[in-house]
Amino acid sequence: MPFEIRRATFHDLDALVPLFDGYRRFYGKPSDEAGARDFLTARLRLGESMILLARDAHGTALGFTQLYPLFSSVRMVRTWLLNDLFVTADARRQGVAKALLEAAAAQARNQGAASLSLSTAHDNLAAQALYESLGWQRDTQFREYALTL
Repeated sequence: MPFEIRRATFHDLDALVPLFDGYRRFYGKPSDEAGARDFLTARLRLGESMILLARDAHGTALGFTQLYPLFSSVRMVRTWLLNDLFVTADARRQGVAKALLEAAAAQARNQGAASLSLSTAHDNLAAQALYESLGWQRDTQFREYALTL
């Protein structure tokens, strides 16, 4: 299946909203397309994230990834967090996720980033296999913690 990946803009919101809503539902959240639109609009308006969108030759949205800029104080470099990655059920196993990951790495490199990071569920073995096949390495030095506020 031929497809293209490019950086999303406000003109892509109608395609992004159902993808983002599907991503959230994949992680057990209730559907909220209005909230998804508001969230994505704010990220784009404020320039707080980079969203890459995959579309097929007919313009159908197949998947997206969203990256957030970060910095490493210890390394004194820019890094990016690959926070979201989602591909529609019909487009899975056709190279879309791989292409989105490769495009994210290229964009981060072009922005002068030293690294990309991501987190995934312990039982998301298919995603882990894909990440590792592309050279991503599991962090064995640090343990992540979160504080819910």
